[in-house]
Amino acid sequence: MVKRVGGAAGAAHLLDRTPPTVPDQKDPPMVTRPSSTAGACWFLVFPDTDAVAALAARARSSASRVIPHASGRPWLIGRWPDHALTTVACGPARLAVLGQHAVTEKEAAHAACAGSLEAADAYASKWAGSHHLIAGLDGRTLVRGTVTGVRSIFVAQVPGTHGAHLVSDRADVLADVAGADLDQARLAVHLLSPGILHPLTTQTVWRGVDVVPGDRRVLLDRDGRLRTSRCWSPPPAELPLAEGARLVRERLADAVAARITGRELISADLGGVDSTAVVATAARAGAKTVAYTAAVHDVLGDDVAYARRTVEALDAVEHHVVPATAVPLTFDRVDALDDDLDTPSLYAVNRHRRMHIIERAAERGSPLHLSGMGGDELFSGASAHVHGLLPRHPRTAWRLARGFTSRHRWSRRTAIAQLLDRRPYGSWLTRVAHDLTLPQPPMSVPLFTWGTPPRLPPWATMSAVEAVRALIHMQAKDTEPLDPDHGGHRELATLRTLARFARHVQQMSEPLGVTFAAPYYDDLLVEAALAVRPQERVTPWRYKPLIEEAMRGVVPESVRHRTTKAHAALEEETGLRRHRSALLALWEDSRLRELGLVDEAALRDWCVRPLAADVESALLHPTVGCEAWLRARERSRGPLRPAQTDPGGITA
Repeated sequence: MVKRVGGAAGAAHLLDRTPPTVPDQKDPPMVTRPSSTAGACWFLVFPDTDAVAALAARARSSASRVIPHASGRPWLIGRWPDHALTTVACGPARLAVLGQHAVTEKEAAHAACAGSLEAADAYASKWAGSHHLIAGLDGRTLVRGTVTGVRSIFVAQVPGTHGAHLVSDRADVLADVAGADLDQARLAVHLLSPGILHPLTTQTVWRGVDVVPGDRRVLLDRDGRLRTSRCWSPPPAELPLAEGARLVRERLADAVAARITGRELISADLGGVDSTAVVATAARAGAKTVAYTAAVHDVLGDDVAYARRTVEALDAVEHHVVPATAVPLTFDRVDALDDDLDTPSLYAVNRHRRMHIIERAAERGSPLHLSGMGGDELFSGASAHVHGLLPRHPRTAWRLARGFTSRHRWSRRTAIAQLLDRRPYGSWLTRVAHDLTLPQPPMSVPLFTWGTPPRLPPWATMSAVEAVRALIHMQAKDTEPLDPDHGGHRELATLRTLARFARHVQQMSEPLGVTFAAPYYDDLLVEAALAVRPQERVTPWRYKPLIEEAMRGVVPESVRHRTTKAHAALEEETGLRRHRSALLALWEDSRLRELGLVDEAALRDWCVRPLAADVESALLHPTVGCEAWLRARERSRGPLRPAQTDPGGITA
């Protein structure tokens, strides 16, 4: 027998067999969490054992939803909006889909009744959207997120339970329940710029709380013992451009439909090529769309002009141009941020710029805001694919290499050296560790290697440097790249790292009652894009050819061939000057200094200089993100409890 459980009423259906101590979910208790996660969305997955009963009771006091195992013990505990959850029971089996999706009762029932957890996962992997899958059978539980980590999975072992683990979608919630300490060395990793270094930059800042890679799923047995198994691999990059474009068009339509179905009004960003594709797809699907275009101070910025052309050719689009003078500048009010984020975020410096439009959308009454985030990673791609093409298609590879080198004015000698460099990923990591304190590579350095070597800023203390260096050396011993080829690895590493910013914007949007959606990070769309031959998808002679071809007949022709992209360098440079006092105030009694990670005097000295936006000012972004996160968490939950010792010598 299949039972549907969706939202508050559905949760009550499963709670019929819940012990009396569990609140009746038809009328959830008004409980205020003693922390900033009171309004946040989160869930915890508990194994089917009494060993975690005390932790379940603690989590339940802060939750508004509880769904039990067939045994009656708590299975899922947390907070989530009614529309985000579809849950069914099929005999002893349980299945929950949580996130942005349009999964019907019938589809969920087919998966729940598939006969095994792995079969349920295989069925659910075809569903459009971005969501977590939690499936239970005979006391065992499978949890799966998304490849990019927009829907992340975090795990922690519970002390004193003989190996029982808890699973959550938020690292901070899991750390609170499990009593995990802040790991200063892991926090120091977040000072890196650029912050893309697999696997370190996607790890949590909590000791004992680990992130599960997006290509793996979690399996908990009845006693909470945990194992993971691989559930995703990059598709063979064999499709010609035309075929891949058709697939991308279909997958984008499905991704948008999964989110707009049943909604009377939605909102969206309308700026560059990628967001234009999303807006046009939504409008042609019949959604009443309110589109927002933020103007920039740069006279060469042409987002507004292209947006107006797009709207003229589409029906059902209400368009608002936000003047550049109305949009907050970079570094606006950085000393007073209080967002409830589970990790530090680069978006701290541009928090008010990003949220200005979403706040307007919320005032307009939009429950869903669509974004083009992720399009750059998928459709601009990595020129490093040339490195992998060289042994297989040498003529094509050298032609592409000459094109990229000429277009970006790269050093030919350095480009050739990189293309001939066959060092494994571990050796490249070791070199990164050695060079952590060198100046950042100039913009003219070719990009044919495993990645852009990240650096620590000049104000990082020697303790921070040694801590990060030690962690990199530990990973260099046995870490494998995300793809055997440089290009595939760079793209996946970038997707995984930057997708967390979509998570952060969603966490910022939750208090406004707005669901923030970035469909380009959906698994099915990622697969479609990566399945296209790299020499056709990534080329120096065309701007994002895959999305251009995919949007034939969807985006107006006068816009589809656009090759420009607006930048906000003036907003950054002006923002630094105008908001310098807020930036300097952030370093008063710096929490990063108290943790031994930054030299406050050196940091303040850097902040009073005239800085170039592309490199010098950008070095500040990770540090601002860490400091703002530490302060916001301290205001909501009190002082952090750092671990007593860390690799590299950092002590509490």
